[in-house]
Parts: sequence; C-alpha cells; structure tokens
Amino acid sequence: MPKQKTRRGAAKRFRLTGSGKLKRNKANHRHMLIRRSKGVKRKMRNAGIVDGSDSQKVRRMLGV
Repeated sequence: MPKQKTRRGAAKRFRLTGSGKLKRNKANHRHMLIRRSKGVKRKMRNAGIVDGSDSQKVRRMLGV
C-alpha cells in the first residue's frame, strides 16, 4: 500500500502543538490595516487554535 501524501498547502499553514492541538495564523493581517485599531492588529498577531469540528479534517490533510 502506498504512503499517504501530505497536503503541502495545509502543512505550510498549520502546526501541531505539544499537547496535540493545531495552531493556525489568523486571517486579514496582510494589507489594508490602516483602518483597523491597534488592539485588533495585536490580537491578529497571536496564533489561533483550530476549532474541534475542523481539526479532524486538518489532521487528515497533514497525515497525522
């Protein structure tokens, strides 16, 4: 049986933490930031955790 291939786009976007959760970057932090408040920009800088309903799909894409 052949090995399962990792979806490379997903591998670049998600990281597995030590406790087994999936880390992700937050969206809307590339351009057009002048209208956003400092607090919103600061919160977008921190990594988010993938929701439980999506984590199974992401794990399958990563081959974990």
